[in-house]
Amino acid sequence: MLKNVVAVVLEDVHPFELGVACEVFGLDRSEEGLPVYEFGLASDTPGPKRTHAGFSVDVPHGPERLAAADLVVLTATGLRDTYPPALVDALRAAVDGGARALSICSGSFLLGAAGLLDGRRSTTHWRHAAEMARRFPLTTVEPDVLYVDEDPVITSAGTAAGIDACLHLVRRLQGAEVARGIARRMVVAPHRDGGQAQFISRPLPEPGVDSLTGVLDQMRRDLDQDATVDSLAALAHMSPRTFARRFRQETGTTPHRWLTGQRILLAQRLLEGTDEPVDTVAARCGFGNAATLRHHFARRLGTTPQAYRRAFAGPGGTPDARPEVLLPGV
Repeated sequence: MLKNVVAVVLEDVHPFELGVACEVFGLDRSEEGLPVYEFGLASDTPGPKRTHAGFSVDVPHGPERLAAADLVVLTATGLRDTYPPALVDALRAAVDGGARALSICSGSFLLGAAGLLDGRRSTTHWRHAAEMARRFPLTTVEPDVLYVDEDPVITSAGTAAGIDACLHLVRRLQGAEVARGIARRMVVAPHRDGGQAQFISRPLPEPGVDSLTGVLDQMRRDLDQDATVDSLAALAHMSPRTFARRFRQETGTTPHRWLTGQRILLAQRLLEGTDEPVDTVAARCGFGNAATLRHHFARRLGTTPQAYRRAFAGPGGTPDARPEVLLPGV
């Protein structure tokens, strides 16, 4: 369930990261058929909180607001040695009571202070990754990803990666069509492959070399076709080794992982918007058969195509009447 959302605002809050939470969950988009969330701001004490940019934000609620939340968003602030005990306790109690917690950038440090990262993988802005690993040794910090979903705790990397994490959670709980609708209003990509490593200072493609945009577009058009690094490299007029290196530079991931992600996104759209059998969906997306599609759905989304369709099928899509069995190990 995702209806009641609260964003935590502390002194020195970063306005962009706070704005991400407000933009995704705080706007009424009901005229476009999108869900409306009950959204609020909370802090250790109600009142004005000064932002990192110098202006103030009025926060109407104290820690008690977290008790009603389905989702608590921890926005970024400057790093601090300690966090308000009442807020830490309220955050821990909210998650223990069934809420999810999502951090943006350095908001992950508040999750760590509450003990909610212990035994979980996590991420934060690449500049703070080493410090987070030092402070919270019971978490495994992954500095090269945009977000980590360790349900019910989701952590995201710096700044705009918070958009990726929020849309990921919307997509997971409310379907790809809702996530796309919100992304369309925000004029952002509904899903980005890769990780924050691609934004850290690193060698850029050689000057004068064309980007892979045309190849990526062709891959999207031919999702139902087999594709190998050799065939894609030939399309880009590169050696396979050069192509693989350039592909990672531009996308932050491998051709196989990028292609799998695009195929899953297409499968989500078809399961939501059509009544085509799962076998047909699998073939159209390039997975070949329903068993392979189930395998990738389980790995990426933690569910099955049939369960996804039952949860998110729109007016054009109806659940397949045939029962689905998730095979062991798939």
